[in-house]
Amino acid sequence: MPALRDIALTVEERQPNQYFWVILEAFSSDAAEAIHYNRMQTAARPQASYSSALVMGANALRKMADPGVDPAAGPSTGLADLL
Repeated sequence: MPALRDIALTVEERQPNQYFWVILEAFSSDAAEAIHYNRMQTAARPQASYSSALVMGANALRKMADPGVDPAAGPSTGLADLL
């Protein structure tokens, strides 16, 4: 069984009304009181709203969790069910 990864999804507003989803992965650091992240994947094009970017990012995260299943096809098993 593969090891669990510490992955986060966030949304950045880089310009007014231009929202990009970003998937981040935590990495080990000497600082015990902080978590540090590297960008794994980011949106190629902006969305017009925060909520739209968040939905698109969650969809990208689902594809990463279960690449053999189309998230639009309905319920599946595994991590995708938790999102």
